[in-house]
Amino acid sequence: MTTLSRASLASLPAAVSRPGHDIANVTTGIVHFGPGAFHRAHQADCIDRLLDSDPSWGIAAVSLRTPGTVDALRAQDGLYTLAVIDREPSTRIIAAHSDWIGPGEGAKLRALLADPAIRIATSTVTEKGYCLSGDGSLDLSHPDIVHDLTRPAEPRSVIGWIVAGLADRRAAGIAPFAMLCCDNMTGNGGKLRAACATLARQYDADLATFIETRVAFPDSMVDSITPASDEAFLAKVAGELGVTDNAAVQRESFTQWVLQRFDGAPDLASVGVTLTNDVRAYEQAKLRILNGTHSSLAYIGLALGHETVFEAMSDPSLEAFITRLAHDDIRPSLPTVEGLDSESYANAVLNRFRNPAIRHLLSQIAWDGSQKLPYRLLDTTLAALEAGRPVDRLAVPIAAWIAFLRRKTAAGEKITDPLADTLSAASGDLDAMLALRQVFPERIAQDAGYRDAVAEALAGFEADEIAPLLAR
Repeated sequence: MTTLSRASLASLPAAVSRPGHDIANVTTGIVHFGPGAFHRAHQADCIDRLLDSDPSWGIAAVSLRTPGTVDALRAQDGLYTLAVIDREPSTRIIAAHSDWIGPGEGAKLRALLADPAIRIATSTVTEKGYCLSGDGSLDLSHPDIVHDLTRPAEPRSVIGWIVAGLADRRAAGIAPFAMLCCDNMTGNGGKLRAACATLARQYDADLATFIETRVAFPDSMVDSITPASDEAFLAKVAGELGVTDNAAVQRESFTQWVLQRFDGAPDLASVGVTLTNDVRAYEQAKLRILNGTHSSLAYIGLALGHETVFEAMSDPSLEAFITRLAHDDIRPSLPTVEGLDSESYANAVLNRFRNPAIRHLLSQIAWDGSQKLPYRLLDTTLAALEAGRPVDRLAVPIAAWIAFLRRKTAAGEKITDPLADTLSAASGDLDAMLALRQVFPERIAQDAGYRDAVAEALAGFEADEIAPLLAR
């Protein structure tokens, strides 16, 4: 079978959307580290549409470790399929990548980072790819950082390459590129700036100052579910397109990219990117509205015998409860922020949960509750108590979590949580659970009204009388 390429574009089925720009006219303006599935399904989709009006923002895909993705892009002239999976699926060909650099091509990468045409560098390498310590600072003992300190001209880490590129531009009198971290870490821009400055400071204090004062490291937040491109998916794409595509990706229809404003940025707002001066407010909204309702669906849905998010949201009583929880309990806990329409966001989140094409297991969402619930639901509960709002509904998912722990313990099943042993021992006693300060703040734990609400809901789950709880 023919491989997807510029030459094969004309032969694709009419239902497949083509690039809206002349691929031959695209020039490189962005260097991206880590061209995995999420980047190709999310950021590159935005840039592909931006290129329709401004062809100077093509992406150079850089993979420092493995050649698979860049080799596939190279073989396909940078083209690949984006399948959007939802009730009404769609298929597009993305043509955002204008260059590709793999392992062993350090000289080419070094030259590209020094090119004045490169105005932005971006990264999706996961949190561990930045060689950070547990407190978010650069781990100077990390093997890759140790290497980069001894051989700064031949970096191994993403941090090392960013610093090397900025050092070359500073030496040549070229304005620095802006550095956008697109991995979901709170305050990701500030963390990346601090990591780069720390590395630079080990051998050039002036370079560290330059990075701290002259280089833009805007915060960002990204969101979209991107299922793995397994063999079955690639075979399905080949069957639909009539060509082989080894770089094809799929994602849900919902996508979000929130970015702190910075000088010299392209018109990303025109392709759906939210530009703001307060990314953290959006992160908080995501934690409370998206993640809070997600965890609530998981624990309550499992108690009702559901397996996936879609199944849980297909339960009318549970769907109605989650909708009230989002709009009547969670949204009032959020501050008013210019540009953030919490009502529309909550509705979009709830609609995501109704996507039949996404099989998101409730059992996986239920992992690590002790680490997640303080931010996803208990912060909202604390805000409600401080404001004098009712907490009866917010108590239900917490009671569902405790009931979940009790079922796991009684069945002798593994609890996936860093505090598994502690939770198993405490779950049989509500007061022992509320006394866990790793989870429950003192203000919440000592509120008699909240304790009573959780106790009543827990009794309902224990007696399998859940319907009255969902009527709250």
